[in-house]
Amino acid sequence: MSTARRPARPDRRPLVAIPARFAATTSALRYAAEVNARALAEAVWRAGGEPVGLHPHAPAGEADPDEVADRLAAFDAVLLPGGGDIAPRRYGHRHTHDSVYDVDDGQDGFDLAVARYALGAGMPLLAICRGLQVVNTVLGGTLHQDMGGPEREHRHLVHPVTLRPGSVLAAVAGAEKAEASCYHHQRVDRPGRGLAVTATAVDGTVEALELAPGAGWFVGVQWHPEDTAADDPVQQRLFDAHVRAARG
Repeated sequence: MSTARRPARPDRRPLVAIPARFAATTSALRYAAEVNARALAEAVWRAGGEPVGLHPHAPAGEADPDEVADRLAAFDAVLLPGGGDIAPRRYGHRHTHDSVYDVDDGQDGFDLAVARYALGAGMPLLAICRGLQVVNTVLGGTLHQDMGGPEREHRHLVHPVTLRPGSVLAAVAGAEKAEASCYHHQRVDRPGRGLAVTATAVDGTVEALELAPGAGWFVGVQWHPEDTAADDPVQQRLFDAHVRAARG
């Protein structure tokens, strides 16, 4: 398995690997597609990075770790984006809540392998919504499969989150509060090994996770910073910091 990554050059944009999301239909392409949100790619581009979609290859739900390592060796950073739910069996649950949706075994297998490699190789890693849940799962954490229905879930919601003083997130944001654009019905239950909670919502929902200092650049947020990054400097700074870390 290759773990060597090419050094970032000051005269080029750092390459940011973003696992694509499977889409059943897209009007422009007529058929099923692999996609990422335009707002996400634009936020990475504004930060000075080159966003590159990765084909999620995980036959029978398991990606080859050597293959993933070889593919990621060409990149400077990884961004795990939002998407559908992770199969509950991946974090040790025997039963699946009725609200769980868009589970794709291949998507899960690839995202988990990418997160595992990025963490092990010390690649700068930004994880958004589902991405945060993927990292939490890789590190042995668990999720609440459902937050309790429309009156409690965080869908189509912009609300304040409190950032922990001294965290990477607070330093990047330059603030102790941020307005977060959320779309999720699941949340972290038990944080994974080595993860610290660095932001919360008023209802106690875990809104951000980080690794201990010295364990590599990782920030995971439960909200979607790309939704408002074009107009909210606090959200754009998260992408800026990620790309700076990629320049290394």
